[in-house]
Amino acid sequence: MNQLLDPPQPSLFAPIQEHPTLLMPSVEPFYETRSGAAYLGDSRDLLKAMPDASVNLVFTSPPYALHFKKAYGNVSKSDYVDWFLTFAREVHRVLTDDGSFVLNIGGSWNPGEPTRSLYHFKLMIALVEELGFYLAQECYWYNPAKMPAPAEWVTVRRVRIKDSVEHVWWLSKTPFPKADNRRVLRPYSADMLRLAKRGVKTTVRPSGHSITSSFDKIESGGSIPSNVLEDQNANDMLIVGNNSANDPYTIRCKKSGVKIHPARFPAALPEFFVKLLTEEGDLVVDPFAGSNTTGAVAERLGRRWIALELLEEYLEASKFRFGG
Repeated sequence: MNQLLDPPQPSLFAPIQEHPTLLMPSVEPFYETRSGAAYLGDSRDLLKAMPDASVNLVFTSPPYALHFKKAYGNVSKSDYVDWFLTFAREVHRVLTDDGSFVLNIGGSWNPGEPTRSLYHFKLMIALVEELGFYLAQECYWYNPAKMPAPAEWVTVRRVRIKDSVEHVWWLSKTPFPKADNRRVLRPYSADMLRLAKRGVKTTVRPSGHSITSSFDKIESGGSIPSNVLEDQNANDMLIVGNNSANDPYTIRCKKSGVKIHPARFPAALPEFFVKLLTEEGDLVVDPFAGSNTTGAVAERLGRRWIALELLEEYLEASKFRFGG
């Protein structure tokens, strides 16, 4: 079943460290590329085959605890925390001391009433208080492609507004994970460029913040991004949907009559955190890989990667991201 696939585009990087398959010699990969490997099976079992402190970044988006069942499978809110902690314990074990665990998770509504569930907040607290993770920072992804749901409260009774933000929690194994925001700097805004040209006077704002004469200097090469993620080529929020219909993966799936993964996240999400939290040659793991966006991004950026996925049809289609 194992196949060697080409990377998504010609790599600009020299060969990097040991291939990820060497970390799991007892398990046969479903397919592999120059810098990574995808494995079919329950990620709880597959993670156990990996050595301690071997992973620099775990980036993933697990099935959410939604009220309605989805084709890719999702756990009820009442069971979600206990279910997810069985994966997270292994994530904590395989992370290096300076490694990070980035978790994209959406909220949910309570059944039968227009109120929000707290399941994802309970999960975050359990990850910190029970497993020992640190919350490095909470981030947010604005997804305009989200449907106005639940329809009963948003579009029928009109008593709630559209939910378009998802949480992206950056957790770490120690208080000091590897990170460098200089790798994700944004272009300066037109206002900042005008300010730099005009100059500022030393002052103290009503809030108490001091504005010094160096405030308008732009020698650092770009603007530090906020935790409301910004697009690489724009100065506003990351307005990125997950409903792309013309990317190579989607096109290949349609031509081949293969089922498209229904809950893909945009490549901009893992790309931001892979750049922020890893260096070339580091290992990135996605234990709920789905269509393997994370692996494709990691390969393009010169990182090693491992993708773990329970459903064969999704992993088979993910080969399209690598020319398979």
